[in-house]
Amino acid sequence: MLRRLVGRAFPHCKITQLILQFINLIHNFVKFLVKLIIIKDHDMNKAVKITLTYILLPILIVVLAVITVQSVMEPVEFNKEKAAREKVAIQQLKDIRDLQVAYKSVNGKFVSTFDSLQTFYNTGKMKVVMKIGSMDDSLAVANTKALKKRKPKITSAEMLELSKTGQKLVFTIESEIPVKDTLFNNRPDFNISTIGTIPFSDGQPVEMSCIVKTVSGVQVPLFEAEMPYRALLKGLDNQLRINLDDERIKTDRYPGLKVGSITAPNNNAGNWE
Repeated sequence: MLRRLVGRAFPHCKITQLILQFINLIHNFVKFLVKLIIIKDHDMNKAVKITLTYILLPILIVVLAVITVQSVMEPVEFNKEKAAREKVAIQQLKDIRDLQVAYKSVNGKFVSTFDSLQTFYNTGKMKVVMKIGSMDDSLAVANTKALKKRKPKITSAEMLELSKTGQKLVFTIESEIPVKDTLFNNRPDFNISTIGTIPFSDGQPVEMSCIVKTVSGVQVPLFEAEMPYRALLKGLDNQLRINLDDERIKTDRYPGLKVGSITAPNNNAGNWE
């Protein structure tokens, strides 16, 4: 009876078998003691009863209590570690998205390899539009209008040189700066060399792909990057991870974390958002 109850209470717990084995051991030991009670004399019966009542039964209660607590805490610890790992993974997927969007702004498409993203980050350049002055500054606005009236073909670069002399002007100028000086420059924890590796997975790669899909007659570049739970949660309770995957699959959700989609445009959203 006790074995059936434990099996039903913790059907997917990795220590269920340990509980059942322990109960079976106690069961066999009690059967052995019962035989002793039947066979031996009165003094032996008394000694066996004392052993059962004051030694074996308390030990059994303590062991079962410890095992039960561990069984209850196991999913709690699993979810706690899962949340901690997801936090790291989500930040990395956001970084991948930022790199892909920046790459597309320069090259007009997404890319499917992390080597290309790493090269873009390390050696690529991006165009940045800077605004000099303010439209709320009436003097700067007046100076700019007068300057353009005198020199209709004046360039933004020439206006920048004039502004450096102290002349108040309002204009925009486009310049190229290295990607690494634009993206993540305030993130000391950012590491481009590990951008394509799933954290906590012992080196398993992030699954990334891109396509150009025709949507309403328009060619739309799409990408997605995925971190399956089987890699992200490596080393945690495997049965609990399998249960998590099954639950997400049954509800038509990806069993892991992902950003973007090559199935349909989703504004490069993450499935945690």
